[in-house]
Parts: sequence; C-alpha cells; structure tokens
Amino acid sequence: PPELGVPRGFSHATVGSGRVVFLAGQTALDASGKIVGDGVVEQFEKALANLLASLAATGGSSGDLASLTIYIVDMDDYIRSARAIGDVWRRLVGDRYPAMAGIGVSRLWDVDALVEVQGFAVLDAAT
Repeated sequence: PPELGVPRGFSHATVGSGRVVFLAGQTALDASGKIVGDGVVEQFEKALANLLASLAATGGSSGDLASLTIYIVDMDDYIRSARAIGDVWRRLVGDRYPAMAGIGVSRLWDVDALVEVQGFAVLDAAT
C-alpha cells in the first residue's frame, strides 16, 4: 500500500489461491531431536530448512510461503546478524519474501533454541 513504507526483507501482504498448508513452528532440531548450531544464524538456517522440508512433504516449495513468523530469544543478536540471516534466506528461499513478523520472546520450548519459525503456505489447488 502506498501509505506504508517500502518493506525490506518482508512483504506487507501476499495473496494466494488454492490449498492452505499450516506449518508448525520449527527450531534447529536435527533428526535425533537435538538443537544444533552455535549461534542464531546457524539455528535460523536449520529451523528454516526444517520448515521448508515440512512444506516440501506437502508438495509445496518456498515460493508457496505466504506468511512467516520468527520467534527470537535475543533480538539484539538477531538484528546484529541480520545480513547473514538475509544471506541464508536468499540461499534457501530466494529473493521472494512472504508477509513476515519477528517477535521477541523470553525463551522457546527447547531452552537451547534461539529461534523458531512458523508459517503457512498457499499451494495451487492442483498440488
């Protein structure tokens, strides 16, 4: 909308038509159920990869993401790491951004988790 500032790293809104896939919050859990990654960038990469794997299992892809919420334990660290996190995003997803929100939280379910991503996607009706 013209009355809002130009978004950087997110879209104000997205429009889709088809099946909606709700994606549970994903942290940097490996296949054994252990949090991996020494810092917020590494954990963001694993959490996003986990979310994309869940989406792929439904027949979707990163281009189908309509909304993403990022829960962040240390907002200052996340902001300091924004450039590297953006690099991870572009490598895994590309230059397209869904509607997004970043929310600071005191902790996540797994005490070792620094970041969690949750969202939903809209797949073509035929997918």
